[in-house]
Amino acid sequence: MISRTLAGVTGAVTATALLGSLASRDASSAWYRALSKPAFQPPATVFPVVWTGLYATVAGAATATLEHADPEEARRYRRALAANLVLNASWSWVFFRAHRIGPAVGVAAALAASSGDLALRSGRIHRPAGWVLAPYAAWCGFATVLNATIWRRNA
Repeated sequence: MISRTLAGVTGAVTATALLGSLASRDASSAWYRALSKPAFQPPATVFPVVWTGLYATVAGAATATLEHADPEEARRYRRALAANLVLNASWSWVFFRAHRIGPAVGVAAALAASSGDLALRSGRIHRPAGWVLAPYAAWCGFATVLNATIWRRNA
């Protein structure tokens, strides 16, 4: 059973990563390079490393959570995870593809809230999984601050 759950969650997380990365190719565009960015923005090489690790932790923690959940908890958790992954992939499309920095702040904030909620849900079902998701929620919070700062600097 765990391999089926792991395969399903990993497939959903991988699809999210691929969809987001398709839009993020514009991270090297002239438009993005011309934006004023704060000094606390990490170097470009940090983002794929961090996101790869975070996606792996999301897949592992979500799988562990689902394996420990009763059927009703699992149903609610899958919906919350799906919403989180949609927000995750959407941000890149709004920011990089549509060049809509302000609306991207809203998507980032919703993703940060969703990620925090996912960590709390996991923690209630399987405490270690909740702790594993804490860095994901923290990074999404940081990304929201970074996005908002870029928006203010370029408005």
